[in-house]
Amino acid sequence: MTSEPPDDARASFAFFSTEYAQALQAYNAIEEQSSTLLELGVTDELRGFIEQFIEMSTRVRLLALEKGEPNFADWFGELIEKAESLRGAIV
Repeated sequence: MTSEPPDDARASFAFFSTEYAQALQAYNAIEEQSSTLLELGVTDELRGFIEQFIEMSTRVRLLALEKGEPNFADWFGELIEKAESLRGAIV
């Protein structure tokens, strides 16, 4: 989740679709592995993964807003909220 989207509308849609699919996959992996990581006592690593996810998703969300893609911005916002909630559940 790091490159710039193209200016063409179709290519921009494809870019944000791919970015969202990757972000969703990353969030699901973090969520699925969180209980295992907590049991292993590696909460700092889990927090780090979540922080990285939030940073990358926030960057893409802001880019979507800048490029006039409000739906993608909303969807990334929802993932960010879920990740922040998960981060808040870590003791």
